[in-house]
Amino acid sequence: MGIASSHVGPAAHDTGRSTLTEHWLDTRLQGTFIRVSNTDSPLPPQGPAVPPEIVDAALRVAAARAVPVADVTLREIAQEAGISRSTLLRRLGGTRRTLEEALRTAGVEPGTQKPVRERAIDAAATLISEHGLVVVTFERVAASAGCSVHSLYAAFGGRDELLHAVFLRYSPVVDIETLLKGPREDFETTVRRVYALFVTALEREPRVLSAFLAEVFARPHDTGVQALFQRIFPRMLGAVGTWLDDEVAAGRVRDLPRILLAQQMTSPVVLHSLLRPSFAQLPGVDLPPRDEAIETFTRAFLRAVRSDHPEP
Repeated sequence: MGIASSHVGPAAHDTGRSTLTEHWLDTRLQGTFIRVSNTDSPLPPQGPAVPPEIVDAALRVAAARAVPVADVTLREIAQEAGISRSTLLRRLGGTRRTLEEALRTAGVEPGTQKPVRERAIDAAATLISEHGLVVVTFERVAASAGCSVHSLYAAFGGRDELLHAVFLRYSPVVDIETLLKGPREDFETTVRRVYALFVTALEREPRVLSAFLAEVFARPHDTGVQALFQRIFPRMLGAVGTWLDDEVAAGRVRDLPRILLAQQMTSPVVLHSLLRPSFAQLPGVDLPPRDEAIETFTRAFLRAVRSDHPEP
């Protein structure tokens, strides 16, 4: 950084006054950003306006890579925008700072923002919990998440993939699969842990799973509801059903149809969890603590399905 001082002339010396002018020059390898400042009348830097398609391209790449925009290279942004890197630099006035300021103006902190994918999942989950599936459009999610519709298409491809990602996040299916694919504990302990996962998912805010089940009960033939149901619930039934099949084969559980056995296990605890917030507001209703309810349902299921009906 160089500093140039202009010396005052004789007339200025005669009046006993002097003016000191400082110039700052910040030169970069690619492009030059010049700021001239005068202590008497400072001039603010005037950067070029960044085209919105450049901002959108940066957000799309960050969403696709699941990283902050600060981690996206100019080459990647240029490629996404369909221009050369040199053209991108010219449009940014020779410095990446211009892009960062444009992002901040749009409400995005380049180095600390959550990726578009995460913000979209959070926004869609809140919309589902408060208003149901029907209101979840890319336009509403983009407005809530502070991103563009284009960035949502880059991150998910379509609405169905977004909804699928939301329900994988807020349903117990992934945790149940992990539990049942890992080292097996005894039957009673596993039942108790599966129940705890269901209850945790149903109590979690925003209440996505509860809202979706309400849609399933109210509109079972809706194509959108069915599309999501057919992606989520076969996985859950597959994980729980395979485990129950193994217990039947080992002679520890009565040989019942898989779907009925799975429903016998999950329906009581799911219905209790769905209705618990409403029952809690009824006068004279004394709900048991969460863990006590899980223990009661566990023992009831064991008595109902154990092949030899042992006392737990």
